[in-house]
Amino acid sequence: MAQRSSTPSAKPCRDIVVIGSSAGGVTALLDLAAALPPDFPAPIFVVHHVGAGSASVLPQLMNRVSALTVKHADDGEKMQPGFIYIARPDHHLLIENDQVLITKGPKENRFRPSIDALFRSAAYSYGPRVIGIILTGYLDDGTSGLWAIKRLGGLTVVQEPKDAEFPDMPLNALQFVAADYVVPVVELASLLTRLTLEPVSAKKRADKAELELLQLELAIAKQGNAFELGIIERGVLTSFTCPDCHGALTQLIEGDLIRFRCHTGHAYTVSALLGEVTESVESMLYQSMRGLEETKMLLQRLGEHFGRVKQPAVADLFLRKAEQTAKQARIVHDSILEHQSLSGDLQFDIKTEIP
Repeated sequence: MAQRSSTPSAKPCRDIVVIGSSAGGVTALLDLAAALPPDFPAPIFVVHHVGAGSASVLPQLMNRVSALTVKHADDGEKMQPGFIYIARPDHHLLIENDQVLITKGPKENRFRPSIDALFRSAAYSYGPRVIGIILTGYLDDGTSGLWAIKRLGGLTVVQEPKDAEFPDMPLNALQFVAADYVVPVVELASLLTRLTLEPVSAKKRADKAELELLQLELAIAKQGNAFELGIIERGVLTSFTCPDCHGALTQLIEGDLIRFRCHTGHAYTVSALLGEVTESVESMLYQSMRGLEETKMLLQRLGEHFGRVKQPAVADLFLRKAEQTAKQARIVHDSILEHQSLSGDLQFDIKTEIP
Protein backbone atom coordinates (compact mmCIF):
# COMPACT_ATOMS: atom_id res chain seq x y z
CA MET A 1 0.00 0.00 0.00
CA ALA A 2 1.60 3.26 -1.13
CA GLN A 3 2.24 6.02 1.39
CA ARG A 4 0.24 9.19 0.79
CA SER A 5 2.72 12.03 0.49
CA SER A 6 3.24 15.07 -1.69
CA THR A 7 7.03 14.76 -1.73
CA PRO A 8 9.45 11.90 -1.11
CA SER A 9 10.46 13.46 2.23
CA ALA A 10 6.91 13.98 3.52
CA LYS A 11 5.94 12.16 6.68
CA PRO A 12 3.62 9.15 6.37
CA CYS A 13 0.03 9.59 7.45
CA ARG A 14 -2.11 7.53 9.77
CA ASP A 15 -3.41 5.20 7.10
CA ILE A 16 -4.32 1.96 8.91
CA VAL A 17 -7.63 1.76 10.78
CA VAL A 18 -8.53 -1.28 12.92
CA ILE A 19 -11.87 -1.69 14.71
CA GLY A 20 -13.12 -4.16 17.29
CA SER A 21 -16.75 -4.68 18.28
CA SER A 22 -18.97 -7.28 19.88
CA ALA A 23 -22.52 -7.12 21.28
CA GLY A 24 -24.36 -4.15 19.80
CA GLY A 25 -21.62 -3.65 17.23
CA VAL A 26 -23.64 -4.18 14.08
CA THR A 27 -25.62 -0.98 14.61
CA ALA A 28 -22.49 0.99 15.48
CA LEU A 29 -20.63 -0.34 12.42
CA LEU A 30 -23.55 0.44 10.10
CA ASP A 31 -23.74 4.01 11.42
CA LEU A 32 -20.00 4.46 10.93
CA ALA A 33 -19.98 2.93 7.44
CA ALA A 34 -22.85 5.16 6.33
CA ALA A 35 -21.03 8.30 7.46
CA LEU A 36 -17.60 7.63 5.90
CA PRO A 37 -16.89 9.61 2.70
CA PRO A 38 -16.34 7.77 -0.62
CA ASP A 39 -12.75 9.04 -0.81
CA PHE A 40 -11.76 7.80 2.66
CA PRO A 41 -8.00 7.38 2.27
CA ALA A 42 -7.24 4.30 4.39
CA PRO A 43 -8.19 0.61 4.54
CA ILE A 44 -10.33 -0.36 7.52
CA PHE A 45 -10.12 -3.75 9.21
CA VAL A 46 -12.95 -4.98 11.44
CA VAL A 47 -13.23 -7.84 13.90
CA HIS A 48 -16.83 -8.26 15.03
CA HIS A 49 -17.56 -11.23 17.28
CA VAL A 50 -19.84 -13.86 15.76
CA GLY A 51 -20.30 -17.52 16.62
CA ALA A 52 -17.92 -19.98 14.96
CA GLY A 53 -20.77 -21.71 13.15
CA SER A 54 -22.65 -18.55 12.23
CA ALA A 55 -22.96 -17.11 8.75
CA SER A 56 -21.72 -13.52 8.71
CA VAL A 57 -23.81 -11.14 6.60
CA LEU A 58 -22.11 -8.02 7.94
CA PRO A 59 -20.43 -7.13 4.59
CA GLN A 60 -23.78 -7.27 2.79
CA LEU A 61 -25.44 -5.09 5.42
CA MET A 62 -22.64 -2.52 5.40
CA ASN A 63 -22.46 -2.40 1.60
CA ARG A 64 -26.08 -1.28 1.54
CA VAL A 65 -25.23 1.91 3.42
CA SER A 66 -21.54 2.53 2.69
CA ALA A 67 -19.87 4.42 -0.16
CA LEU A 68 -16.82 2.21 0.46
CA THR A 69 -16.41 -1.42 -0.61
CA VAL A 70 -17.08 -3.83 2.25
CA LYS A 71 -16.02 -7.47 2.01
CA HIS A 72 -14.85 -10.48 3.96
CA ALA A 73 -11.06 -10.45 4.00
CA ASP A 74 -9.29 -13.06 1.86
CA ASP A 75 -5.97 -14.59 2.77
CA GLY A 76 -3.05 -13.03 0.92
CA GLU A 77 -4.94 -10.19 -0.75
CA LYS A 78 -3.34 -6.76 -1.01
CA MET A 79 -5.04 -4.23 1.21
CA GLN A 80 -6.33 -1.09 -0.47
CA PRO A 81 -7.65 2.30 0.66
CA GLY A 82 -11.40 2.64 0.31
CA PHE A 83 -12.06 -0.94 1.44
CA ILE A 84 -13.52 -2.21 4.70
CA TYR A 85 -12.26 -5.74 5.43
CA ILE A 86 -14.38 -7.88 7.76
CA ALA A 87 -12.95 -10.87 9.65
CA ARG A 88 -14.44 -14.23 8.72
CA PRO A 89 -16.14 -16.32 11.44
CA ASP A 90 -13.77 -18.65 13.31
CA HIS A 91 -10.65 -17.14 11.68
CA HIS A 92 -8.19 -14.57 12.92
CA LEU A 93 -7.67 -11.49 10.74
CA LEU A 94 -4.07 -10.21 10.73
CA ILE A 95 -2.19 -7.71 8.56
CA GLU A 96 1.47 -7.43 7.60
CA ASN A 97 3.53 -6.42 4.56
CA ASP A 98 0.45 -4.65 3.14
CA GLN A 99 -1.33 -8.00 2.94
CA VAL A 100 -4.19 -9.67 4.74
CA LEU A 101 -3.59 -12.91 6.64
CA ILE A 102 -6.45 -15.28 7.55
CA THR A 103 -5.40 -17.88 10.14
CA LYS A 104 -6.77 -20.53 12.51
CA GLY A 105 -4.48 -19.78 15.44
CA PRO A 106 -5.59 -20.45 19.05
CA LYS A 107 -8.59 -18.58 20.44
CA GLU A 108 -8.08 -15.50 22.60
CA ASN A 109 -10.59 -14.63 25.32
CA ARG A 110 -12.71 -17.48 23.93
CA PHE A 111 -12.89 -15.76 20.52
CA ARG A 112 -11.65 -16.39 17.02
CA PRO A 113 -11.48 -13.93 15.36
CA SER A 114 -9.81 -11.97 18.15
CA ILE A 115 -9.74 -8.20 18.30
CA ASP A 116 -6.47 -8.37 20.23
CA ALA A 117 -4.81 -10.46 17.51
CA LEU A 118 -5.77 -7.96 14.78
CA PHE A 119 -4.69 -4.96 16.84
CA ARG A 120 -1.32 -6.50 17.75
CA SER A 121 -0.56 -7.33 14.12
CA ALA A 122 -1.37 -3.76 13.07
CA ALA A 123 0.69 -2.26 15.89
CA TYR A 124 3.71 -4.47 15.21
CA SER A 125 3.74 -3.91 11.44
CA TYR A 126 2.66 -0.27 11.20
CA GLY A 127 3.30 1.36 14.57
CA PRO A 128 2.40 5.08 14.58
CA ARG A 129 0.43 4.76 11.34
CA VAL A 130 -2.35 2.84 13.14
CA ILE A 131 -5.66 4.10 14.52
CA GLY A 132 -7.26 1.54 16.84
CA ILE A 133 -10.94 1.73 17.78
CA ILE A 134 -12.93 -0.12 20.44
CA LEU A 135 -16.71 -0.14 20.08
CA THR A 136 -19.57 -1.63 22.08
CA GLY A 137 -19.37 -5.15 23.50
CA TYR A 138 -19.13 -7.43 26.53
CA LEU A 139 -16.00 -8.09 28.62
CA ASP A 140 -12.60 -6.88 27.43
CA ASP A 141 -11.39 -8.36 24.14
CA GLY A 142 -9.37 -5.61 22.44
CA THR A 143 -7.94 -3.99 25.58
CA SER A 144 -4.57 -5.74 25.25
CA GLY A 145 -4.37 -4.98 21.54
CA LEU A 146 -5.29 -1.34 22.08
CA TRP A 147 -2.53 -1.13 24.71
CA ALA A 148 -0.06 -2.47 22.11
CA ILE A 149 -1.18 0.14 19.57
CA LYS A 150 -0.64 2.87 22.15
CA ARG A 151 2.82 1.55 23.10
CA LEU A 152 3.91 1.47 19.47
CA GLY A 153 2.84 5.05 18.79
CA GLY A 154 -0.58 4.60 17.24
CA LEU A 155 -3.71 6.55 18.11
CA THR A 156 -6.38 4.96 20.31
CA VAL A 157 -10.09 5.72 20.07
CA VAL A 158 -12.83 4.36 22.34
CA GLN A 159 -16.57 4.70 21.93
CA GLU A 160 -18.07 6.87 24.64
CA PRO A 161 -19.39 4.27 27.14
CA LYS A 162 -22.67 6.12 27.60
CA ASP A 163 -23.14 5.93 23.83
CA ALA A 164 -22.44 2.17 23.67
CA GLU A 165 -25.30 -0.31 23.75
CA PHE A 166 -23.04 -2.60 25.81
CA PRO A 167 -20.37 -0.46 27.51
CA ASP A 168 -18.15 -3.21 29.00
CA MET A 169 -15.55 -3.25 26.22
CA PRO A 170 -15.16 0.55 26.14
CA LEU A 171 -15.05 0.72 29.95
CA ASN A 172 -12.41 -2.00 30.23
CA ALA A 173 -10.31 -0.39 27.51
CA LEU A 174 -10.44 2.96 29.31
CA GLN A 175 -9.43 1.32 32.57
CA PHE A 176 -6.10 0.15 31.15
CA VAL A 177 -5.40 2.44 28.18
CA ALA A 178 -5.23 6.24 28.21
CA ALA A 179 -7.28 6.67 25.03
CA ASP A 180 -6.49 9.60 22.77
CA TYR A 181 -10.16 10.12 21.92
CA VAL A 182 -13.43 9.04 23.57
CA VAL A 183 -16.32 9.84 21.22
CA PRO A 184 -19.86 8.72 20.35
CA VAL A 185 -20.25 6.83 17.09
CA VAL A 186 -21.90 9.83 15.42
CA GLU A 187 -18.61 11.74 15.67
CA LEU A 188 -16.35 8.87 14.63
CA ALA A 189 -16.40 9.26 10.82
CA SER A 190 -15.41 12.93 10.89
CA LEU A 191 -12.72 12.21 13.48
CA LEU A 192 -11.22 9.41 11.38
CA THR A 193 -11.31 11.51 8.23
CA ARG A 194 -9.31 14.21 10.01
CA LEU A 195 -6.87 11.84 11.68
CA THR A 196 -6.01 10.01 8.46
CA LEU A 197 -4.88 13.30 6.94
CA GLU A 198 -2.48 14.07 9.79
CA PRO A 199 1.20 13.14 9.40
CA VAL A 200 2.57 10.64 11.89
CA SER A 201 4.42 12.29 14.75
CA ALA A 202 4.26 9.84 17.68
CA LYS A 203 7.17 7.54 18.49
CA LYS A 204 7.20 3.96 19.70
CA ARG A 205 7.47 3.54 23.47
CA ALA A 206 7.67 -0.24 23.60
CA ASP A 207 10.96 -1.69 24.83
CA LYS A 208 12.81 -4.67 23.38
CA ALA A 209 11.11 -7.21 25.66
CA GLU A 210 7.64 -5.91 24.71
CA LEU A 211 8.46 -6.11 21.01
CA GLU A 212 9.78 -9.66 21.37
CA LEU A 213 6.62 -10.76 23.20
CA LEU A 214 4.44 -9.03 20.60
CA GLN A 215 6.30 -10.80 17.80
CA LEU A 216 5.88 -14.13 19.61
CA GLU A 217 2.15 -13.65 20.11
CA LEU A 218 1.72 -12.79 16.44
CA ALA A 219 3.51 -16.02 15.54
CA ILE A 220 1.10 -17.92 17.80
CA ALA A 221 -1.91 -16.25 16.15
CA LYS A 222 -0.56 -17.32 12.76
CA GLN A 223 0.40 -20.92 13.43
CA GLY A 224 -0.05 -21.96 17.07
CA ASN A 225 2.98 -23.91 18.39
CA ALA A 226 3.09 -21.71 21.48
CA PHE A 227 5.10 -24.23 23.50
CA GLU A 228 7.77 -24.65 20.82
CA LEU A 229 7.92 -20.87 20.40
CA GLY A 230 8.71 -20.51 24.11
CA ILE A 231 5.64 -18.76 25.51
CA ILE A 232 6.10 -20.40 28.93
CA GLU A 233 9.47 -18.68 29.40
CA ARG A 234 8.01 -15.26 28.56
CA GLY A 235 5.95 -14.94 31.74
CA VAL A 236 5.47 -16.35 35.21
CA LEU A 237 4.27 -19.95 35.23
CA THR A 238 1.15 -20.30 37.39
CA SER A 239 -0.70 -23.18 39.02
CA PHE A 240 -3.79 -22.35 36.94
CA THR A 241 -4.84 -24.46 33.98
CA CYS A 242 -6.40 -23.47 30.68
CA PRO A 243 -10.22 -23.92 30.74
CA ASP A 244 -10.09 -24.95 27.07
CA CYS A 245 -7.26 -27.53 26.89
CA HIS A 246 -6.19 -27.81 30.58
CA GLY A 247 -2.63 -26.83 29.73
CA ALA A 248 -0.43 -24.83 32.10
CA LEU A 249 -1.04 -21.07 32.10
CA THR A 250 1.74 -18.50 32.19
CA GLN A 251 1.04 -14.97 33.44
CA LEU A 252 1.91 -12.00 31.22
CA ILE A 253 1.94 -8.34 32.29
CA GLU A 254 1.17 -5.35 30.04
CA GLY A 255 1.24 -2.15 32.07
CA ASP A 256 -1.48 -2.72 34.68
CA LEU A 257 -3.14 -5.44 32.60
CA ILE A 258 -2.69 -9.09 33.61
CA ARG A 259 -3.15 -11.75 30.95
CA PHE A 260 -2.59 -15.50 30.67
CA ARG A 261 -1.52 -17.84 27.88
CA CYS A 262 -1.37 -21.61 27.98
CA HIS A 263 1.40 -23.63 26.40
CA THR A 264 -0.86 -24.51 23.46
CA GLY A 265 -1.60 -20.82 22.80
CA HIS A 266 -5.06 -20.03 24.21
CA ALA A 267 -5.08 -16.55 25.76
CA TYR A 268 -7.20 -14.99 28.49
CA THR A 269 -7.52 -11.72 30.33
CA VAL A 270 -8.44 -12.00 34.01
CA SER A 271 -12.10 -11.30 33.17
CA ALA A 272 -12.23 -13.95 30.46
CA LEU A 273 -10.42 -16.51 32.61
CA LEU A 274 -12.72 -15.80 35.54
CA GLY A 275 -15.72 -16.22 33.27
CA GLU A 276 -14.48 -19.60 32.04
CA VAL A 277 -13.62 -20.85 35.54
CA THR A 278 -16.98 -19.64 36.87
CA GLU A 279 -18.81 -21.50 34.11
CA SER A 280 -16.81 -24.67 34.76
CA VAL A 281 -17.41 -24.58 38.52
CA GLU A 282 -21.10 -23.82 38.00
CA SER A 283 -21.40 -26.81 35.68
CA MET A 284 -19.81 -29.12 38.27
CA LEU A 285 -22.06 -27.77 41.02
CA TYR A 286 -25.15 -28.37 38.90
CA GLN A 287 -23.99 -31.93 38.24
CA SER A 288 -23.56 -32.45 42.00
CA MET A 289 -27.03 -31.03 42.68
CA ARG A 290 -28.54 -33.26 40.01
CA GLY A 291 -26.88 -36.32 41.55
CA LEU A 292 -28.16 -35.44 45.02
CA GLU A 293 -31.68 -34.83 43.74
CA GLU A 294 -31.68 -38.17 41.90
CA THR A 295 -30.45 -39.87 45.09
CA LYS A 296 -33.22 -38.18 47.06
CA MET A 297 -35.85 -39.40 44.58
CA LEU A 298 -34.53 -42.96 44.77
CA LEU A 299 -34.52 -42.92 48.59
CA GLN A 300 -38.02 -41.43 48.60
CA ARG A 301 -39.30 -44.16 46.30
CA LEU A 302 -37.72 -46.90 48.40
CA GLY A 303 -39.20 -45.42 51.59
CA GLU A 304 -42.66 -45.33 50.03
CA HIS A 305 -42.26 -48.93 48.82
CA PHE A 306 -41.35 -50.26 52.27
CA GLY A 307 -44.22 -48.26 53.76
CA ARG A 308 -46.65 -50.03 51.43
CA VAL A 309 -45.30 -53.48 52.34
CA LYS A 310 -45.73 -52.78 56.07
CA GLN A 311 -42.06 -52.35 57.05
CA PRO A 312 -42.31 -48.97 58.81
CA ALA A 313 -38.83 -49.02 60.40
CA VAL A 314 -37.10 -49.56 57.05
CA ALA A 315 -39.43 -47.06 55.39
CA ASP A 316 -38.62 -44.44 58.04
CA LEU A 317 -34.86 -44.98 57.51
CA PHE A 318 -35.08 -44.38 53.77
CA LEU A 319 -37.39 -41.37 54.14
CA ARG A 320 -35.05 -39.74 56.69
CA LYS A 321 -32.11 -40.33 54.35
CA ALA A 322 -34.15 -38.77 51.54
CA GLU A 323 -34.78 -35.64 53.61
CA GLN A 324 -31.08 -35.36 54.54
CA THR A 325 -30.11 -35.64 50.87
CA ALA A 326 -32.68 -32.99 49.94
CA LYS A 327 -31.07 -30.62 52.45
CA GLN A 328 -27.65 -31.28 50.88
CA ALA A 329 -29.08 -30.51 47.44
CA ARG A 330 -30.49 -27.21 48.73
CA ILE A 331 -27.05 -26.30 50.14
CA VAL A 332 -25.46 -26.94 46.74
CA HIS A 333 -28.20 -24.88 45.07
CA ASP A 334 -27.50 -21.96 47.43
CA SER A 335 -23.78 -22.35 46.70
CA ILE A 336 -24.47 -21.98 42.99
CA LEU A 337 -26.33 -18.72 43.57
CA GLU A 338 -23.53 -17.39 45.80
CA HIS A 339 -20.92 -18.42 43.22
CA GLN A 340 -22.78 -16.60 40.44
CA SER A 341 -23.02 -13.46 42.57
CA LEU A 342 -19.32 -13.58 43.48
CA SER A 343 -18.22 -13.99 39.87
CA GLY A 344 -20.31 -10.99 38.88
CA ASP A 345 -18.84 -8.88 41.68
CA LEU A 346 -15.28 -9.73 40.64
CA GLN A 347 -15.65 -8.68 37.00
CA PHE A 348 -13.83 -5.50 36.06
CA ASP A 349 -16.99 -3.42 36.21
CA ILE A 350 -16.06 0.23 36.55
CA LYS A 351 -19.38 1.74 35.52
CA THR A 352 -19.71 3.40 38.91
CA GLU A 353 -16.42 5.21 38.27
CA ILE A 354 -17.79 6.95 35.17
CA PRO A 355 -19.68 10.16 36.10
